[in-house]
Amino acid sequence: MPKAEIHVHLEGSVRPETLLVLAERNGQTPPAPDVAGMREFFQFRDFPHFIEAYIAVCTCLRTPADFATIVREVGEDAASQNIRYLEMHFNQETNVRKRGLDFHEMLAGMNQGRAEARERWGVEIRWIADGVRDSETSPYSVTRTVDWITALSAADGVVALGLGGDEVGYPPAPFAADFARAREGGLRTVAHAGETTGAETVRDSIDLLKAERIGHGVRAWDDPELVQRLVDLGIPLEVCPTSNLCTRVVPSYAEHPFPSLDAAGVLVTINSDDPPFFGTTLTEEFLVMARHWGYDADGVQRIALNGLEASFLPEGDKARLRGEFLAEFAVLRAELGLPPASEAAQRAGAAAVNNSR
Repeated sequence: MPKAEIHVHLEGSVRPETLLVLAERNGQTPPAPDVAGMREFFQFRDFPHFIEAYIAVCTCLRTPADFATIVREVGEDAASQNIRYLEMHFNQETNVRKRGLDFHEMLAGMNQGRAEARERWGVEIRWIADGVRDSETSPYSVTRTVDWITALSAADGVVALGLGGDEVGYPPAPFAADFARAREGGLRTVAHAGETTGAETVRDSIDLLKAERIGHGVRAWDDPELVQRLVDLGIPLEVCPTSNLCTRVVPSYAEHPFPSLDAAGVLVTINSDDPPFFGTTLTEEFLVMARHWGYDADGVQRIALNGLEASFLPEGDKARLRGEFLAEFAVLRAELGLPPASEAAQRAGAAAVNNSR
């Protein structure tokens, strides 16, 4: 089935076998000596352990060619799942300041891989540049990120400013001015919030940062008034169920608030976050919906369309892909002997939000 994904991290998408090759090439020690060891290393105790693993992976990435390789493989993996469009977070703070990479050279490597993904597999990738809220130079790290990305051209593929890192102890308020600068520079805005802290971080990200989307946001369910605001404002949540389970944000799929948020009218999207870290794929996340929450074909189609509608694509591109998605779903339903999609499943995504410029 056709898909769009709007919450997936570049550095968290490195294939384990590729990471081992890059670590050896760059004279770095990988988190584990082999693929089996890597999978064991990615059994997370909690969210801080996940951050530790994420930094360990970034340590192995040293050259623009490394990033070109990663992005090319992301495109190949996306094509194998019929993911047509991706908005990928990337962490320039860790890679540039801590690893000594030149920002523009790193981005050039990423865009080389991006061009290959488009040309070879028809996968379109855009970038979300994450400022790091818990950097030792925070909030200057976010200021520096905005300086870099507002000077880029549209051809560089950066469509939004994001806010990543550990939420605990790093509320949104100090970053409000930089988010305003990003908006003035024509960029969209998204913030990780309500993953490891409560609903208040989601609320502050909306009120202070004017975030147009919320990364994760699952703790919003703890505040009924906030849930209604998300519905009224049409603010999408980029939900990553298996990630939440692996980092102990939720204890089980059965207790995950995704279906409740969906039933309440929040525009929820489904995403894989850091696929190799969590042993998942976007396809697997859709299977979670069916296996654990009872979503039928109409529900799966509606959520797939939500991912496209919540994207930062211009409306013309969005309309084109929407038509392609609906046509492909119709063919799949016929092949599987399923009835045509309900009216709601064909228009739910389009009716829920308009995030185009």
